[in-house]
Amino acid sequence: MAEDERVWAVKELLFSYVRSPSLRHVRDPYSVSKLAGEIVKKLDRGNSPWKKWDAQRELLLKSAIACWIPTEDLRTFLNQMDGPSLTLTDVNQRLIALEEEEHYSFPREEFRDSCLAIYGQEKAVGTELTAIIGLLRAHVENEEERLRTEQQDRYERIKEQDRLAREQRLLSGADCGWTQLAKSTCWYSRRNGRTYRLSPRKGQALEPSPCHVLVGR
Repeated sequence: MAEDERVWAVKELLFSYVRSPSLRHVRDPYSVSKLAGEIVKKLDRGNSPWKKWDAQRELLLKSAIACWIPTEDLRTFLNQMDGPSLTLTDVNQRLIALEEEEHYSFPREEFRDSCLAIYGQEKAVGTELTAIIGLLRAHVENEEERLRTEQQDRYERIKEQDRLAREQRLLSGADCGWTQLAKSTCWYSRRNGRTYRLSPRKGQALEPSPCHVLVGR
């Protein structure tokens, strides 16, 4: 690996690492050790069995992993870059190897149709592949965030439905595990027909205490 490529490869890893939103993660000794191992592995590319892949080709392919870009089109573009000619097998197998590495995810099937639709539209108007990859990466990230938000919303709805069900059990006089009534800072529970309350007190641990029955509250 040429000297400028070695510096570039290390910078790529460092920039990726410090993008973490967690300062605790950045300072974590285990994470730092892991990063050091990745840097050594990058710098030792001279012993890599993948002889046709320099840093620039690797970067482009890594960027394209989750984007559902047709492999033949990737191969055509990669062969326009400096380096030995790549076969379709070269590209397919390197993609598989990168997907299996820890820091790169497999393309998600639910994004396939939308990615291919965007790719087809951009290719038709002559957009360069590098730019299309950037657009598709942003699209995939947005879709992943949308799915995370939807999943969180479902979880919150289920949690609230469960709380309401426990609240109704409590107010109906049935035995119920600890539950928090709407707009209340206290937690209530009923066992064997007897109601208990946990009241928050500053600087003190929560301790259950008997309270009046809440039926008809």
